[in-house]
Formats: sequence, structure tokens, C-alpha cells
Amino acid sequence: MNGIGSRIREERERLGLTQRVFGDIGGVEPNAQGKYESGERTPKADYLAAVAARGVDALYVLSGVSTPMAVADLNTDEEVLLGCYRNLPQADQEAVRQLLRSLGGATPRALGGSAAY
Repeated sequence: MNGIGSRIREERERLGLTQRVFGDIGGVEPNAQGKYESGERTPKADYLAAVAARGVDALYVLSGVSTPMAVADLNTDEEVLLGCYRNLPQADQEAVRQLLRSLGGATPRALGGSAAY
């Protein structure tokens, strides 16, 4: 399953919420939440605004493109890690990505969303 429904489910699962709780956040019944996730129905803007206020990446849900994280939002450790990563040769960067996928069971989206993952 591709599209908005699968991305809604992915975001709900990323946040560790049940369909019932997620539906409550979005102001819909659990059956509507299920229909959104299955692709039977498309959510309205007020639903997306409500779930976005609780941490859902609405741009990702709508387009499949993650909202970029502002550099100002990185903590010191993240800045150091990112700087080290960027200084690595391409082959070593791929090795780091593979290691992170192995350790964390990360999805391609969690590691940048590239088709190369």
C-alpha cells in the first residue's frame, strides 16, 4: 500500500499511538482513522492540522517528502555527528547508513528517505 494512507499509518506508528488515540487527536472515529490508513478515505485539512500539532509530519503525509529539520534544532551531539558524517567518503557514509539500519531497524524515511537505502 502506497500513498497518504500508508504514510498516515507510518506516522501513527512512529509516534507509538493506536488508531483510536490517533483518531481522537484528529477528531475522527476509529473507523474513519482505519479508512484513512487503508486509503478508502482522504483526511480533511482540520484532521491533518490536528495531528500535525501532535508531531505528525504533514508534508510527508501529503507528499511523501519529509519536512527538513532546521539546523538550529540540532543539539550539540547531533551537530558533531553530522559534521563527522559529512566529512566521510561516500563509501563510508553508506557503511554508516547500513550500520544504523541494522542496529535500529530504521526505515528509509528515518535515514533520509533516499531510494538508495
